[in-house]
Parts: sequence; structure tokens; C-alpha cells
Amino acid sequence: QVQLVESGGGLVQPGGSLRLSCQASGSMFSVRTMGWYRQAPGKERELVAGISRDGRINYVDSVRGRFTISRDNAKNTVYLQMNSLKSEDTAVYYCKADVQRWGTPPRDYWGQGTQVTVSS
Repeated sequence: QVQLVESGGGLVQPGGSLRLSCQASGSMFSVRTMGWYRQAPGKERELVAGISRDGRINYVDSVRGRFTISRDNAKNTVYLQMNSLKSEDTAVYYCKADVQRWGTPPRDYWGQGTQVTVSS
């Protein structure tokens, strides 16, 4: 089984910063693309940022220049550094990983989600 465990969410004032972490563990051959998604109340889940195993990165326009995604392949961990946070960044943030397990085709796994609230 594969598990993704997220941490780092919380309450922060506008303009503040938070750093999210997500570690994949379990029986894995390779962790391929990793990414962060978010879902605000009443809205659909959206991709925030993604990073391939070789470091190719993409961001949704609304966070480009404020958020930075990175990963540590040795630890199967992805990070999301969020700066200059705005109230519209408030959402549940989910980690997703495209995992290749032994003898099975690659598939996506999701974390349980971590709440980020930006409010004064």
C-alpha cells in the first residue's frame, strides 16, 4: 500500500507564509510526478503546482511568483512554500503522487488534505 501524509497547514494572516510537506511511503518502485491541488468551499479542486521527477515545474497563474514547489526524491517528499498569502488561497490543500509500484501500472495516490486558512 502507498500512503501520502501531508503537514504544514494552518491559520495565517494575509501576506504571511506557510510551508506544506507531503511524504509518500509504502511499497513503491518510483514516485513520478508529484503535485499540490486545492479545493475551496463550493469550488472544484484545482491544480496549484506540479513537479516531475526530473524537476520540470508548472504553476497555476494565480500562484506563480508567490508559491514555490520542490521535492526531495531521496525522501519521496514534495514541498510547497507559500508566500504572500491571500484570502483567496484559503482551501484544503491535497498532495497527489503518480506512483509506480512493482508489477502494476502507475496510478495516482492522494493525501488526506490539510487546511490552509488565510485570515486576519
